[in-house]
Amino acid sequence: MIFAGFTFLFRFLPIVLIAYILCPKQFRNGLLFLASLIFYAWGEPVYVLLMLFSTVSDYWHGRQIDAARRAGRQKAAKGWLISSIAINIAMLGFFKYADWLIGIWNGVTGWHVPLFKLPLPLGISFYTFQTMSYSIDVYRGDAKVQKNIIDFGMFVSLFPQLIAGPIVRYADIEDRMKERPLCIGRMSGGALRFAVGLAKKVLLANQFGVLWETIAAMPPAEMPVLTGWLGIIAYGLQIYYDFSGYSDMAIGLGAIFGFHFPENFDHPYESRSVSEFFRRWHMTLQKWFASYVYYPLGGNRKGLKRQIFNLLVVWALTGIWHGASGNFMAWGLYFACFLILEKVCLQKALAHIPRVFGHLYTLIVVLFGWVLFTHTNLLEAVQYMARMLAIPLHAVGSAAGVSGVGSGGLYNARTWYYLFQYGGLLLLGAVGATNLPVFLAKKLKFYGKNWNSAIFIAILLLLCIASLVDASYNPFLYFRF
Repeated sequence: MIFAGFTFLFRFLPIVLIAYILCPKQFRNGLLFLASLIFYAWGEPVYVLLMLFSTVSDYWHGRQIDAARRAGRQKAAKGWLISSIAINIAMLGFFKYADWLIGIWNGVTGWHVPLFKLPLPLGISFYTFQTMSYSIDVYRGDAKVQKNIIDFGMFVSLFPQLIAGPIVRYADIEDRMKERPLCIGRMSGGALRFAVGLAKKVLLANQFGVLWETIAAMPPAEMPVLTGWLGIIAYGLQIYYDFSGYSDMAIGLGAIFGFHFPENFDHPYESRSVSEFFRRWHMTLQKWFASYVYYPLGGNRKGLKRQIFNLLVVWALTGIWHGASGNFMAWGLYFACFLILEKVCLQKALAHIPRVFGHLYTLIVVLFGWVLFTHTNLLEAVQYMARMLAIPLHAVGSAAGVSGVGSGGLYNARTWYYLFQYGGLLLLGAVGATNLPVFLAKKLKFYGKNWNSAIFIAILLLLCIASLVDASYNPFLYFRF
């Protein structure tokens, strides 16, 4: 079940929302827990048991950690924490990385160890990080232990952000676990945020995805240089509107049900450096790695060499978190190199050059990064980059079935066709990725309890529904992570 689908929009959500409003407040957490299990089981009827196992395991470990801390048995508390983390990592590692590691082993040794070929459980990377953060925070004393397993189960499985974030730490919603009075203003604000997120996904991300898929299917040798740039710009806008749209919908749904989820995006394409970009992109993941990996390793407190090592570790893990493939590792290390360069020498230079050059530098680095991110075959990624730079393909090798130096030229008739068909949408997407729409919405008073807001929500929903009726392309990119 996906947010941008008729089953969710016209069946699941209205039923759950009506039941939630009518339900006595002492039973609302149980209702959301049950609804979240149904939501997850709709697409993962078997793997819902895996999520329940994770819930019970971390609930029990949290109780043991808290009991040991209260008794002054610090070593025992640390042992329970290590046990919790080990179980979570083992579970995530088996389902997400086992086949990848076996494939590497077979390639190195020449053996033929059979692969498990298990489908990846939806959202496992997100809810595993959430439950690990709970155990760590209880151990650190940053969060109170949850003694009600239903309430804890609701936290783990909460359907608005279960599948693709934002990553919500227990401490983020601890104060909302029991007291969430119904508030019309908050619910209307949540509805508006949900509608905006749905529009981002359906009206923008899906259209950019069609353009990207069309260009990505072209043989590299036949791809004009400008077409290659057009394609990766479309992908950059697609992944932004897809993921930020889902985050908006999750945050909006959370507000409707009384929660305040952390922001996940802050107009990252406005950034003037790679460091700034990742302070604005997938913010909850960056904060998770900072809190639980980077700073425990020493952060920037132990000298430049140690900081560089810490950045390499964090970004290798960030890449691998996204998927079991060499291209994700390469993507993480690629950005680690630029982050290190900025720490060492580029940061001061970027601060003294005109803003436009900082933006241009950041966008070019990020777009080449998206080439690595979206091509699971590294050679194909290098070939795509070669076409963007007008480098002959024979200089970088040829994939199976692809040969020649690249005869696509700078542009062709199809390039102009794509620009004519999608140029306006690309411009709209570029402007929409800035802070301008938020500024205009505030000026026009689209926020709050007023007719402007209600009309705007209705228009967005009607446009989205009309688009979904004929839609054949409607994936969520981050579902596979």
